[in-house]
Amino acid sequence: MTEVVETEGLTKFYGKRRGLEDLDLRIHPGEVFGYLGPNGAGKTTTIRLLLDVIRPTSGRMSVLGADPRDAAVRGRIGYLPGELTLEGRERASDYLAFLGAMRGGVPKGRIEALAERLEADLSVPMGKLSKGNRQKVGLIQAFMHEPEFLILDEPTSGLDPLVQQEFLAMVREVRTSGRTVLMSSHVLAEVQDVADRVGIVRGGRLVAVEDVAALREKAVRRVEFHFDAPVPPEAFENLPGVRDLRVEGPSVRCTLDGRPDALIKAAARFTVVHMASAEPDLEEIFLTYYSDEEGRHARAGVQEPA
Repeated sequence: MTEVVETEGLTKFYGKRRGLEDLDLRIHPGEVFGYLGPNGAGKTTTIRLLLDVIRPTSGRMSVLGADPRDAAVRGRIGYLPGELTLEGRERASDYLAFLGAMRGGVPKGRIEALAERLEADLSVPMGKLSKGNRQKVGLIQAFMHEPEFLILDEPTSGLDPLVQQEFLAMVREVRTSGRTVLMSSHVLAEVQDVADRVGIVRGGRLVAVEDVAALREKAVRRVEFHFDAPVPPEAFENLPGVRDLRVEGPSVRCTLDGRPDALIKAAARFTVVHMASAEPDLEEIFLTYYSDEEGRHARAGVQEPA
């Protein structure tokens, strides 16, 4: 099956400044791929290369099995830019109708249904749209022609929490239909709710690509047990993955890396009254990757361009 996105050694320099370097990336059909990293990490550069807005310094790429320079590919993509500019006196509804016609025709009912779901007021002139309403119009134009591939750059910026949830439901529906989403964000909680896999980018380099389930398994958990009587500390010492152990009478607190099997078996030797586990999220996982990568660069004496 042809990959929706395939890059090999994709690199973009702006003069001497690195925007992206040596990106090898595969995005599979029918998945939601979260592309994570802080502002300036290289996420938007990647998207602009895939859309042929800018050209690479070196490397190769394909989108939907074709060269991004092929104009026919663009009609199969829905795109929401990170900074959407909408100006003028034209009403948002007229603007969307115009875009729909340019894309070969989008039923008016489809636009109205999306506007209702996102609580968007399309009667407002474009130049007077609030940030939140502008973002909603941007989402409508990206989704309305039911593209094979959706590229969404910081899609929830300016949206209130209820609308964010509706947007995430729309993303799930795209995946259910067999279509593909690339969702770039530094708001990690929204990605973990819908993504199948995530790529973490830092300083123009891809640090990791993981299944969301695998990332959670690797994550650090804070675990706490309460027993019906004091327990011996040695029963929990030197367990694989267990660190920062504190045993105080009938209470055991620790940090757990990876699978909990050994810790659970140790606790099962005693009568557990209560157990609490703080589930990890991608925020903590990302910060771990970010810190580890920074440390590796520092130890190697690597100096990155500003």
